[in-house]
Amino acid sequence: MQTAFINICERMGRSQELSEFKRGTMIGCHLCNKSIREISLLLNIP
Repeated sequence: MQTAFINICERMGRSQELSEFKRGTMIGCHLCNKSIREISLLLNIP
């Protein structure tokens, strides 16, 4: 089952995980009511 999940992620273009810092910054932005678009622009991630 795990290989199916990995294959799906690879097809979706998920090449690497976020760093701890970016993940924390993203959560902080979310808690401050930033939109998904604003967070994406701030962190330069799709």
